[in-house]
Amino acid sequence: MGQPHRIYLAGPIFSAGEIAWARELCNALREWLEEADVNGQIIWPYELSINQGEAKKIFQENLRALDSCDLMVAILDGPQVDDGTAWEIGHFFQQRKRVLGIRTDIRNAGEFKDSRINLMIELSCLSISSSIGELYYELEGLLA
Repeated sequence: MGQPHRIYLAGPIFSAGEIAWARELCNALREWLEEADVNGQIIWPYELSINQGEAKKIFQENLRALDSCDLMVAILDGPQVDDGTAWEIGHFFQQRKRVLGIRTDIRNAGEFKDSRINLMIELSCLSISSSIGELYYELEGLLA
């Protein structure tokens, strides 16, 4: 097996619902990695910052994690993409790293009739899945 993949799970983690959905996705991705026999780990910022009280420490820890990862899964639900998630996607994209989006939200939130989200985010993602199953398919194409 080659180098382990480090996958950064980006998304809002400010409400009980957001945390629950991200935790469910994080656990599902960890199970998928194990079942698919992919050498990798999921880095979830919520787990990094749960005991950090100071904003600067949280920022620095998340930035270190972003820079150490080779792939991102970004949660894109909501009437617009969370601003912190959008920043993380831009930072990752600028480094020419791969971003996979997941948007289970049925609302369109982009500039054009068929846009699902903001075009800058949409075009920064290799794909945008509508379900965990679709996301597994995209990951399999990249990692397995």
